[in-house]
Amino acid sequence: MSKTVKMKKVKIKFNLNGKDTVLSVNPNRRLIDLLREDLNLTGTKEGCAIGECGACTVIIDGKTANSCLVLAAQINGCKITTIEGIASDGKLHPLQENFMKHGAIQCGFCTPGMVLSAYTLLEEVTNPSEDEIKEAIAGNLCRCTGYKQIIEAVRQSIVKV
Repeated sequence: MSKTVKMKKVKIKFNLNGKDTVLSVNPNRRLIDLLREDLNLTGTKEGCAIGECGACTVIIDGKTANSCLVLAAQINGCKITTIEGIASDGKLHPLQENFMKHGAIQCGFCTPGMVLSAYTLLEEVTNPSEDEIKEAIAGNLCRCTGYKQIIEAVRQSIVKV
């Protein structure tokens, strides 16, 4: 005889892609499920569900994180950016454009996480070396492109100051 335990929901407040958001969630709800199922932000992908592939990468308070490993309640008070949040005025971010231009997208499954990892690097380092780019995307696995095109797309996105 199994007994269903009803969990008390937790109220969370956070900024999602520039918009203040308030929700009530089960304490065991993962961030990826909140994004995809509750908020219909399906750009974030789930690949491995154990934090190894990087397909579910989002940005939390300026740092990349695997959303499959984050409980939704943990984002209370945080600023979250998903792949949908880096485009503006209906136009892709230049980094996204360069991924397309340089053939850094094949099946596209890893692309959102890869782009957000590169985006975070470019926010922190204005002129990263190839080694810094490789380090930034090291947590993101791609089975299609072989990484050369991805690195080139990031290199072409560097803004000279």
